[in-house]
Amino acid sequence: MNTSETHLKDIITRAKEGSQIAFSQLLDRFWGDVYGFQLSRTKNENDAEDITIQTFAKAFDKIDTYDPTYNFGTWLLTISKNLHVDLIRKRRKNVLDESETGKADEVNKVLDDSPTGEDALITEQNLASLLSDIKKLKPHYQKVINLRFFNEMSYAEIANVLNEPVNNVKVKLLRAKKLLAGIINNK
Repeated sequence: MNTSETHLKDIITRAKEGSQIAFSQLLDRFWGDVYGFQLSRTKNENDAEDITIQTFAKAFDKIDTYDPTYNFGTWLLTISKNLHVDLIRKRRKNVLDESETGKADEVNKVLDDSPTGEDALITEQNLASLLSDIKKLKPHYQKVINLRFFNEMSYAEIANVLNEPVNNVKVKLLRAKKLLAGIINNK
């Protein structure tokens, strides 16, 4: 086993223990692979991005079920492929989205994570400059940043507004913060 594989197994172990930094590292490492895979399947940037966000949300939610005898990237792509198949089925059936019943209490019990270094970077920036940088993000990232940092909503409240699962909101916000931090750092 090479150093890279050992490092990846350490990151996965920390993610299973709930480390947000480990989740962030996995997101950084595999985002391009999953997004590229979906872009080639869907031929649509928005669908590819949505499915990629859902993939990481589901993977992070089910990280305890990951079997280390298999390649982590392959596991992610399998989740992603299944989500795409589900999307196709939903579109074919033209079924209206129904909210999950019995899960409202779970959503309300979700605790927000304490601010990360990226959060501190965002709050330290000059507001006018920050707003200009936020406008460079895709609209759905702008919205989640706005709801979280300017409206000071919890993940559960954002999930209600966007009508999305809390895990999707967490991944979307994590991705938005990383893109925004990249924009700010490239100035």
